[in-house]
Amino acid sequence: MKAAIVSAAGELPVYGDFPEPQADESHVVVTVKAAAVSQLAKARAAGTHYSAAAHYPFITGIDGTGTLSNGDPVYFLAFAAPWGSMAERTLVPADSIVSLPAKLDPVLAAALANPGMSSWAALTRRAQLRAGETVLINGATGTSGGLAVRIAQHLGAGKIIATGRNRAALDQLRAQGADLTFTLDELPDTLPTLMKEGVDVVLDYLWGQSALDIMHAAVAGGEKTVRFVQIGSLSGQEITLHSKLLRSSGLTLMGSGLGSVSDKELIACIGEMLTAAAESDFSIAFQMRSLSDVALAWQEDDSRCRTVFTL
Repeated sequence: MKAAIVSAAGELPVYGDFPEPQADESHVVVTVKAAAVSQLAKARAAGTHYSAAAHYPFITGIDGTGTLSNGDPVYFLAFAAPWGSMAERTLVPADSIVSLPAKLDPVLAAALANPGMSSWAALTRRAQLRAGETVLINGATGTSGGLAVRIAQHLGAGKIIATGRNRAALDQLRAQGADLTFTLDELPDTLPTLMKEGVDVVLDYLWGQSALDIMHAAVAGGEKTVRFVQIGSLSGQEITLHSKLLRSSGLTLMGSGLGSVSDKELIACIGEMLTAAAESDFSIAFQMRSLSDVALAWQEDDSRCRTVFTL
């Protein structure tokens, strides 16, 4: 069968032949319909992500949509090397599959799953958002952050604050459910007022200076607990965090990603999010490419338009 194959650390995926998967007692074969490029998929393919496998060759891709042998449409996670999602068929643990709602386009579902899971898991499993609470989304102008605005609204947030670098993108988020928007340049001056009015949950897609500014403001803002959930690091991997920020306040710092949420809960989160997507407008920008174009299209993905390989 045909697949996108990584043969060594640091090499780009190449379209080629790979052995057919064989079902067993705990794994099923999925005929793949669509699989999206994500930063996680790229990092695992490059061998730089903490969850990356060290065995080569393997099929790249971490998730996708397709059908079972009986024709049922499903979403699946494919973390067990060498069986990634970017192949005509792949082998998936039976407990890493959820049914797709009949109303949801499988290509859109493949595009949505990874960015939607990031905020759904962060809000429901890590921060445990309660209806009416205020959510600040730091770095909301990319696909994941923008989708987080609509997901927070769907889950009952009372007020949604969005930050980012792109003013035009922030203006669009006002039409999609954000109550307040600020550029990263405006953020330091507005934080004292925001924290005084009350912020319950922070979803941070950036890390870096803006994340540190938010944490300092949360501590200075009083005794109220702020649940700060770290999701992405587009502004850098490291910050200088003084211990007193955690000792002298109600600031609760946590992460959301592979390892902080079990695979079972991750699958449950994605199933819940895709069910919601069939009823709410969670649509995002994406482009479809044939898997045979993987060598050319692998690097084309950007933060505002996802690349989805179809078969």
